[in-house]
Amino acid sequence: MKKTRKKMKKRDVSIGKIYIQSTFNNTIITITDQNGNALTSSSAGSLGFKGARKTTPYAAQLAMQTAVDKAKNNFKLKEVNIFIAGVGNGREAAVKALHNSGLIINKIKDTTPVPHNGCRPKKLRRV
Repeated sequence: MKKTRKKMKKRDVSIGKIYIQSTFNNTIITITDQNGNALTSSSAGSLGFKGARKTTPYAAQLAMQTAVDKAKNNFKLKEVNIFIAGVGNGREAAVKALHNSGLIINKIKDTTPVPHNGCRPKKLRRV
């Protein structure tokens, strides 16, 4: 039996959202439509960077360029809202690469979780 693959329907998504997750180990970029359905994604690790080179700003810049190129070619993306999470090195580099890509940036929002009181401290040691 031969399996038939379902042909993907071409969609024109002019406005989208870009989520940048920048950790100490990697930078992951996901491009979605307005409803949150993923269109493309890219990461420093998927581009072949390994170890400490995954965390560099250059790797984040290349990951952003590849994700934006895919979205522009396949979905005709023009305007984006950016949501940044994490404290890694690739945050600013990814946004700069996006700025140079020619997309219209409507909004940049930092969604990094911040602890408001932290965890409960350890009990005091008695000697």
